Amino acid sequence: MGLELPITGAGASTSTPVRPLVEVKNLTVKFVNREATVQAVNGVSLEMAPGEVLCIIGESGSGKSVTMRALIRLLPKGRAAISGHMRVGDYDILSLSEREITEVRGSTISMIFQEPMTALDPVYTIGDQIAETVVRHEGCSQKVGMARALELLQVVKVPSAERRLTAYPHELSGGLRQRAMIALALSCRPSLLLADEPTTALDATVQIQVLILLRKLQKELGMGVIFVTHDLGVAAQIADKVAVMYAGRIVEYGSVRDVLLRPSHPYTIGMLASTVLGQTRDADIEAIPGSPPDLRRLPPGCSFAPRCRYADNECRSVVPAATAVAPGRLVRCFKAGSPPPGLLPGP
Repeated sequence: MGLELPITGAGASTSTPVRPLVEVKNLTVKFVNREATVQAVNGVSLEMAPGEVLCIIGESGSGKSVTMRALIRLLPKGRAAISGHMRVGDYDILSLSEREITEVRGSTISMIFQEPMTALDPVYTIGDQIAETVVRHEGCSQKVGMARALELLQVVKVPSAERRLTAYPHELSGGLRQRAMIALALSCRPSLLLADEPTTALDATVQIQVLILLRKLQKELGMGVIFVTHDLGVAAQIADKVAVMYAGRIVEYGSVRDVLLRPSHPYTIGMLASTVLGQTRDADIEAIPGSPPDLRRLPPGCSFAPRCRYADNECRSVVPAATAVAPGRLVRCFKAGSPPPGLLPGP
């Protein structure tokens, strides 16, 4: 198919330490206007190896999508104040000029958006949109770009791919639009793929197909993937590592097995208790009480303290630091490991 690349993932054997593909240190994003300042991301730090899949999970409004858009610098100019350090591959993201970041988008970092109908241009055919990206970044002819577009649609298993080249986004089903969006994101063989809840709008059967396809392509092409979701089942299927976000901070980080089977932060425990998995038919689903904090007025201590049954005065007055509780395992909680597993954190 012409897309075969050597797998450079974390599982590849090597005699020297692998340099992280992504390094984020103390990332802060604030949205400022005359009425208020919204603290959307508050000191996020993370590393990701080449070929690794990191899932960021958390409730709506926890800062997941803002973190992703900061990595590719798609936040609104003039309203978003970004500070900290972000490096992807050889690029210091915040130091790049507008022309330079435009070159990086698509070639080194690519993104699959949550709703392809709004991400794809409605007045251009699917083939033209994919070919334009290839021509723009690789300097090839339109004919070569269109041939690559056809190849990519075949790679992502779009049926009757040649006919779909001339179709407009509104002429495709939701699942086919999402596959076309994946083809567009992969068109220039990026090192890092950002996927912002790409299966949320799809029915269960199509969702599983897209997840299997993404994982297969990630392994074949050796890409790093950051996958944003609020669905714990999706995280369990696709992730190598999991970062749990709450109120703009990563409150728990580790391997998918550790975080989902042996959670340490009360918020993670609460999310797992709020699912139907393992519940009897007549059992009530235990929801985390209360609501996420107002990002314009964050509480002085741990942001989860108002909803946590284990919170004490220290929790309500001091922001806990991220503490290593095991190799490769970080938890931002003074009570890390002390809540009995499976208990719902409530007031």
